[in-house]
Amino acid sequence: MSGDHSIDLGSAGKRRTLWIVLWLNVAIAIGFFVVGYFADSNALLANGLDNSSDAIVYALSLLALTRSRVWKRGAARFSGIMLFIFGVGVIVDAVRRFLEGSEPGGLMMLTMAAVAAVVNLICLRLLQKTKEKDVSMRAATTFSFNDFIANGGIIVAGGVVMLTGANWPDLVVGIAVACIALYGSVQILRDAHMDIHDEEGSEHQKGDQFQR
Repeated sequence: MSGDHSIDLGSAGKRRTLWIVLWLNVAIAIGFFVVGYFADSNALLANGLDNSSDAIVYALSLLALTRSRVWKRGAARFSGIMLFIFGVGVIVDAVRRFLEGSEPGGLMMLTMAAVAAVVNLICLRLLQKTKEKDVSMRAATTFSFNDFIANGGIIVAGGVVMLTGANWPDLVVGIAVACIALYGSVQILRDAHMDIHDEEGSEHQKGDQFQR
């Protein structure tokens, strides 16, 4: 807590990192939507929505860098709520596909997920290198970590779909992505709440254990 100087020194680097991560997520989201449509894959479309929501969050984080701590908490809360809604929507879509049927393309799933995994790993490394993360930057890191895990799941599902021709691996991964999103939203909302105690210097220190 050395004052505004440390925050100002870090803001240029944070801004550059978030711009890079933002545009990488936009590119990957477009890729997920296009390939997901042609592959008839719930998991790919779900990840496209996920990366789109991430891009919006990164844009909010860019605005938050030059704003007050209260504004940053508000941006983090918004991202957490949006991620929660996204997770519920993916589960509903997976149930619909289960009832109506689908024919996902395993090879397309595997290829797209492998490309996305590399991009998300780059994003995660960039965000992890950022020092003095505020609540909005921690939210961005949570999203990139969730995306990287989800991509691994799609790679496995794509392989199983190729071997079996069944659609259930695609649906399972879609629901798993939704569960990861729901968990991430809870973490972000909790982090935003605990940031209030951190700023006020109140003795709600047990929350730090929940964040880990």
